[in-house]
Amino acid sequence: MSTLQGKVAVVTGGNSGMGYATAKEFASLGATVIITGRNRTSVETAASELKVKGITADQASLTDTDALVKEIKDAYGKVDILFINAGVGAFSPIEQTTEDLYDRIMDINFKGAYFTLSKFLPILSDGAAVTFNSSINATVAMAGAAVYSASKAAINSLTKVAAIELAPRSIRVNTISPGPIHTAILTKTGMDEPTIANVKTSLADKVPLKRIGDSEEVAKLVAFLSGPDGAFITGAEYIIDGGVNLNAFAF
Repeated sequence: MSTLQGKVAVVTGGNSGMGYATAKEFASLGATVIITGRNRTSVETAASELKVKGITADQASLTDTDALVKEIKDAYGKVDILFINAGVGAFSPIEQTTEDLYDRIMDINFKGAYFTLSKFLPILSDGAAVTFNSSINATVAMAGAAVYSASKAAINSLTKVAAIELAPRSIRVNTISPGPIHTAILTKTGMDEPTIANVKTSLADKVPLKRIGDSEEVAKLVAFLSGPDGAFITGAEYIIDGGVNLNAFAF
């Protein structure tokens, strides 16, 4: 893996899960890392553990994003790597989805991600690398995931347009689409531990590689796309799901 020495990297939602693992990977490769998150205590704890800078910011709030960009600009001058990772997983059948739930998912997962990119553009270095965290749910249908899937499909479309628009500045924009990954997302749904264990077992059984992925595996993919080894890659979607998207048909 190439070094990221001298690079300034921002990870939204870096206080847990894939964001935390990626911030750790960036730091191990020599980058100066800033993580964000909505919960101040969680951000401060993660930043202390990782020995990186933590800034409390809600990706759904454009006011927070404006303040985040200003603070980073004042402290570091520019950003070389941006991992737009913050998101929410919330699920409901179409007929039971409220406007409030719809707005919460779209405001964080798409609107927030869109304006994070938009507002960071003035301080992104020429040649910077941007990676969005999408999901295989953008293309793999799952009952109850209509709004979540739509928010991630929108991210995939944004990636391609942004890659074209930012190519003159040599800014690369890519997307990763994880499948089942060990994170705290199931805990946040309110399930108890036995139920979570059953869900994980069921998920692993549906994965051709017969296991759930690790956040550290996702982190290494993001680091690859963010560094010089990925210098000729833009507008691409990298699926990391153990083969779930293959939809294998068994006789």
